[in-house]
Amino acid sequence: MSQQSYYLTARSSDGAVRGVLPLVRLNSRLFGDFMVSMPYLNYGGLLASDDAAKEALLERAQQLGEESGVSHIELRNTVAEMGALPAREDKVAMILELPESIDALGKSIGSKRRSQVRRPLREDPEIRVGGAELVDLFYAVFARNMRDLGTPVYAKSLFTAICEAFPDETKIVGITIRGEPAAAAFLIGHAGQLEIPWASTVRDFNRISINMLLYWEVLRYAIDAGYERFDFGRSTVDAGTYRFKKQWGAEPQQLYWHYWMRDGGDLPQLNPNNPKYRMAINLWQKLPLPVANWLGPKLVRNLP
Repeated sequence: MSQQSYYLTARSSDGAVRGVLPLVRLNSRLFGDFMVSMPYLNYGGLLASDDAAKEALLERAQQLGEESGVSHIELRNTVAEMGALPAREDKVAMILELPESIDALGKSIGSKRRSQVRRPLREDPEIRVGGAELVDLFYAVFARNMRDLGTPVYAKSLFTAICEAFPDETKIVGITIRGEPAAAAFLIGHAGQLEIPWASTVRDFNRISINMLLYWEVLRYAIDAGYERFDFGRSTVDAGTYRFKKQWGAEPQQLYWHYWMRDGGDLPQLNPNNPKYRMAINLWQKLPLPVANWLGPKLVRNLP
């Protein structure tokens, strides 16, 4: 298994940057050989100030695809037009324009949801907001939840590295109940927007609506920190996660994942909803947690 990064830049004659396109090559026997801009995240596609720069970057990316022999290139964009490349449009990002105060948010979500937020408070939870010092707490929740979902987990070192590289942009919100990890979220902020690329709860605590308290505390932090928007992450329209995010007032923003396909054919479906992975998911859910945590990082680094 291997990864290789390519950073494409389009410049004008005077050297000014007019466009960028990062690509990461993922190559494994299990999942194939392809490039993604950017893996693990919802965004990271081509950015250009004009059509000429965009076309030049697309042309160079396709040349790289041909030269390297990858099966396809996936560009995770938020714009519809990307030359003649086909796109998947089955996912949306759920964006909430944040109110000025947490009290205003409480009024907007209604009494039923406010009561769901209050329910876990009867268990005397400890709520912590911090950085790298909370990676262990976050990972204890995240790794267990990923195993329960049947999905390989990232290495803990990934989250530590992100916190160390971007200490001012990253935050972790963690909740314990009687000392036991119950819920946690990993946050990344930039340019007035806070994102939640990873969040999990322990199933044993779902009966007390621990997820509602987690997101309430995450949104409290976002408002107090002065962010203007909150990105709940991607969802399929009308799916359970979509409805959960919608209840907070989030609105869908269309995502366009464009593909260059070496040999044409159907667009790739490297996701848990693909029926061909059902047996593997069922087996993974039965693994002892230490085994899943050891084996997961060796596999998931080549899943986009």
